Amino acid sequence: MKVASMEASPSTRTADMSDHLFQLPADLAAPKPASNHTRIANDAVREALPFADQRSFENASRGFIASIDPVTFTRPDGRVTYDLSAVDFLEQDASPDTVNPSLWRQARLNARHHGLYEVVDGIYQIRSFDIANMTLIRGDRGWILIDPLTSAESSRAALELANTHLGERVVSAIIITHSHADHFAGILGVVDPVDVESGAVPLLAPEHFVDEALNENVLAGNVMNRRATYMYGNLLPPSPTAFVTAGLGAALSMGSTGFVVPNDTIKETGETRVLDGVEIEFQMTPGSEAPAEMVFYFPQFKALCMAEITSHHLHNVYTPRGAQVRDALAWSSQINESIDRYGDRLEVQFACHHWPVWGREEAREYMKKQRDMYKYIHDQTLRLANHGYTKEEIAEQVRLPDSLGLEFSNRGYYGTVHHNARAVYVKYLGYFDGNPAHLYPLPPVQVGKRYVDFMGGADAVIEKSRQSYAEGDYRWVAEVLNHLVMAEPDNAAARALLANTLEQLGYQSESAPWRNFYLSGAMELRADTESSAKFTASESMAHAMPIRNLFQALAVRLNGPKADGKTLHFNLHFSDLETSYLMVIENAVLHAFENKQTDTPSAELTLTSIDFKRMMLGLTTAVDLIADGNLALNGNLAALADLGSLFDQFPRRFPIVTPRPAF
Repeated sequence: MKVASMEASPSTRTADMSDHLFQLPADLAAPKPASNHTRIANDAVREALPFADQRSFENASRGFIASIDPVTFTRPDGRVTYDLSAVDFLEQDASPDTVNPSLWRQARLNARHHGLYEVVDGIYQIRSFDIANMTLIRGDRGWILIDPLTSAESSRAALELANTHLGERVVSAIIITHSHADHFAGILGVVDPVDVESGAVPLLAPEHFVDEALNENVLAGNVMNRRATYMYGNLLPPSPTAFVTAGLGAALSMGSTGFVVPNDTIKETGETRVLDGVEIEFQMTPGSEAPAEMVFYFPQFKALCMAEITSHHLHNVYTPRGAQVRDALAWSSQINESIDRYGDRLEVQFACHHWPVWGREEAREYMKKQRDMYKYIHDQTLRLANHGYTKEEIAEQVRLPDSLGLEFSNRGYYGTVHHNARAVYVKYLGYFDGNPAHLYPLPPVQVGKRYVDFMGGADAVIEKSRQSYAEGDYRWVAEVLNHLVMAEPDNAAARALLANTLEQLGYQSESAPWRNFYLSGAMELRADTESSAKFTASESMAHAMPIRNLFQALAVRLNGPKADGKTLHFNLHFSDLETSYLMVIENAVLHAFENKQTDTPSAELTLTSIDFKRMMLGLTTAVDLIADGNLALNGNLAALADLGSLFDQFPRRFPIVTPRPAF
């Protein structure tokens, strides 16, 4: 391992940084206390918000039945996947100086209220066994499960807890509310995929669920997963100076994930189903919180499940981990439609995160304020955009009115008004603000080198940054030192000061993702993270992924420069499907044509679609399949080998706050 010089000297980093791991000395790398400026900022929050309001704590604790101690889950190999005991420091009422007091309140609500809860007789939730809730509806013979969490370890433990205290029941049906992994990836902990494939266990999801789930978790899965490690603080140690909460929930489970294709799809608002004797009315809510999502009402319980359309905070119109920008106006309209459809019939509203709201008027008022929050951000962003303000200028001006902003259920524990306003701007106008100086910008490393040179060199930048840091001007220091770190990634003084700066910004953040991003950035600056692990699909994903989605994923992995000038044609015969495919690479683009073949293929393959998927995803090899008699190959074996050399393997932990390696 190379160890960088501790002197503030020009970068010696080479284009290939895979074996170059930077580490600050212990005194520079240690977490720093809250500065006086941070203490003042957090004290201002204590004065501004109505902390005497305890309604959230009353609702979060209502209906408690039982939990386990400790709330700790492990994989069969002993690796811990979830450990709520790690945040036992949240037991203290008063927030430390290193945590925004409003976020501390939300962290305590998420972490302290865990286990099995009754919503109404017949509807139960397991909370804080993962970032999301798993809901259980008592049917005639078994449990109807809503959203089986992120990992099998968490969902299995949740079901066991319910069966222990409510009586053993089979899983009679599963409903997945939307296409985000924390609501479906733990499915293998509660059901055998064979029972879903046979239809013995109905598995319902909204229209386009499969495409959207796989597009997010496969096509852009690696970059989203990497950014998610920042957003959810997965690498941060639980501590008042590091991870305290995910905001949306106590923490994200890091366990075993899976995917099962639904056997029933809800396509239109107004559709109904009777599952295990329980009637359910559905409302489609696509394109807001998730591209494929639905909410639903249980007439016999007078209960409305709002999926993730409502939650006890401001959600993300744009999520910092990266995803398509969501439609704030549609989001508001869909909440309003739920009020119109179910508001006069419901007695309780619950969701797939946080705690319910009981009482018709209380639930309607809560939903109205959630509705108006998203619409206010939408409308005021476009009002200011039409005055000519840019997204950054708009974000500095938009503030929720007190009637909305002083409600704890509207606070920015996950999304923020600041970045949601920018998202609305991008939704309508894109990233370009119309200023031609921003039309063709230089990339970060080149920008950094020029800025540092113009500002008088690295020493001058550091000296001026220290002055601004002492004044508490942390946003400016972060912007300036980012240029220096991009220009000189081995400059220890710059990295240490930037890490300290991001740390103070994290301590002040009311948003858990913002805090986690800032503190994860500080961690990376203090010590580079390993990058040898590669992104791989699971066996479950390979089995469940429709073949058309596999071809989309392969096209994204195709290295265009390597494929340039190559022409490859493969006739693919899948013995378990009625359809054959022609897979073509030409013009450095991959296509797959259904029910087409060529008379002059580079090679012809006969195998099952599952084995083809496993081979292309790197879970097996052509040599092994041929040796086992599972692949018949006609044509040029070298063409198949050539094909395998054209696809990238994505590194799991690429750098974020320091330069990427030259490609």
